[in-house]
Amino acid sequence: MAKIAVSSAIRHIRIILHGKEAQNIAVRDAVRLLRSERCKIDVRVTWEEGDARRLAREARQLGVDTVVAAGGDGTLNEVVNGLMAADNRLRMPSLGVIPLGTANDFAHACRIPLAPLEALLLIAELPAVPIDLAKADSRYFINMATGGFGTQITTSTPEELKRALGGVAYFLTGMTQFTSISAVEGEVKAPDFHWQGAFMVLGVGNGRQAGGGHELCPDACLDDGLLDLSILPQDDQRSLAETVQYLMLDGGTALQHAMVTKRVPWLEIRARQLLNINLDGEPISGQCVRFEVCPSALGLHLPRHSPVLQKNVGLVDRL
Repeated sequence: MAKIAVSSAIRHIRIILHGKEAQNIAVRDAVRLLRSERCKIDVRVTWEEGDARRLAREARQLGVDTVVAAGGDGTLNEVVNGLMAADNRLRMPSLGVIPLGTANDFAHACRIPLAPLEALLLIAELPAVPIDLAKADSRYFINMATGGFGTQITTSTPEELKRALGGVAYFLTGMTQFTSISAVEGEVKAPDFHWQGAFMVLGVGNGRQAGGGHELCPDACLDDGLLDLSILPQDDQRSLAETVQYLMLDGGTALQHAMVTKRVPWLEIRARQLLNINLDGEPISGQCVRFEVCPSALGLHLPRHSPVLQKNVGLVDRL
C-alpha cells in the first residue's frame, strides 16, 4: 500500500465505536494501520444509549481534531448531538463516518465507503467540507426526519429480519400491520408554502434517504442551506397495499410523482393526533414540531465526488 497522505489539519482522531462492533476485526486492522503511519487515534466504545453523545461532547471539550461515528445512523445522530451540545465557544471538530449499521442510509447517499479501512483513509486524507445540520425543536439531525406510517413500519421491523431480508423485511412488517396503519391529519407551514390534509408519509431531508434505501428527498444537498420537504398525501384511488409495496419494495420511486415537495429554510407541522417522528432513526413525538436548517454547522469528511454536495449534482451520473 502507498504511504498514507494524512491531512495536516488532523492531528488527533477519536473514534466513537458502537459497543456491538467492539470486536470488529476490520475496524481494529484499520486503526492499527493508521497508527503505524503516526496518526494519533483513540477509540471509545459505547455501552448504553447516550454514551455516544457524551463521548462526542467530551471530545470537543478536549480539543480533538476529528470525531468519527463508527456505527449506524443512530450512533451518528448521537455523535452530532453531542458535538452540538458542547460549549459553542470551543472549536468544532470535523466529523467522520465509519458505516457499521444495518441500513447506513446516510453513508449510502453520500457514497461514503462501507469498508472500515476505506472510510478511515477518506477521513485521514481528505479535508472536511462544511455541511448543514437540521433541527427538530431542540434535537439535531444530519440526515432525515420521517413521519407517517412508514416510520411506524421501519421502527417496528426487527433488526434480525432487516439483516436477513433487506427491504423485503419492511414490506412484510407492513403487511402484518394493516389494522393499525392510518393516515395522519396535519398542517404544514413554511415560507411561501401551506399544505393541509391527510398524509401517509412525511420526509424532511437534510440528506436524501431513510428506512433502508427509501429516497424520500432524492435531490437534497447537505450544503444548500435548505431542507427538502416531501409529503405523500392520502389517495383514495391508491390502495394501502399499493402504497406499502411502492414505498417498501422500490424505495418510493413509483410514488415520486405523487409527492408534494418544497425546499425551505424552516417549516412547522401541526397534527391532530400525536405525531411520531424519526430523526436519523431516533424517535421523538409531539403534535407540533418546528424544523429548521443550521447552515454550515460542521465539517464532514466526504468523497470528492459525493453527490450530496451542490457542486457535484449530476456529476456522479456522468462519471
